[in-house]
Amino acid sequence: MPALTAAEREFVDRYLAVVDLLGRINPANAEHTYGALRAAQALVGDAAALRDALETMLERGEKEVFGEALLQAIRELDGQRRTGRLALPDEHSSTD
Repeated sequence: MPALTAAEREFVDRYLAVVDLLGRINPANAEHTYGALRAAQALVGDAAALRDALETMLERGEKEVFGEALLQAIRELDGQRRTGRLALPDEHSSTD
């Protein structure tokens, strides 16, 4: 895991939380309306926490996002699989 500031760690955690919720809402993955609704309701709070983490970074003088370090942390936290749940299936693979 790369060395990150506390605010960067919070950013990564909150970003992945939002990604997880969006994956649960994605029609390609959602199985029940109630579960998607619960994820959408939680998304509001997690998006606000993500915003707060970015505001904290800015207030602490962290004016640049160091993408490589953040991407490495996201990858190490299973970010590849988690963000993959956001993708829509190819239209040619639908079963209609």
